[in-house]
Amino acid sequence: MFDPKVLKQAKQNAVATKNSPAKLAMMPNNAPPQDKIRERAYELYESRGREPGQDEQDWFRAEKELLEQ
Repeated sequence: MFDPKVLKQAKQNAVATKNSPAKLAMMPNNAPPQDKIRERAYELYESRGREPGQDEQDWFRAEKELLEQ
């Protein structure tokens, strides 16, 4: 039986090597502040009638909209 804590710790301690580059989401230098994204995402949530379950989609849409401004 494996211990999930050990697996989690191993992932956290993993270091990217030349043959296995790290897969990090790179944010552009002109990324909007998180509070602006949060406000817009909440507006999108409200415009959908406060239907739960699409928080990530709202966040990414808000971020995209703000980046395009």
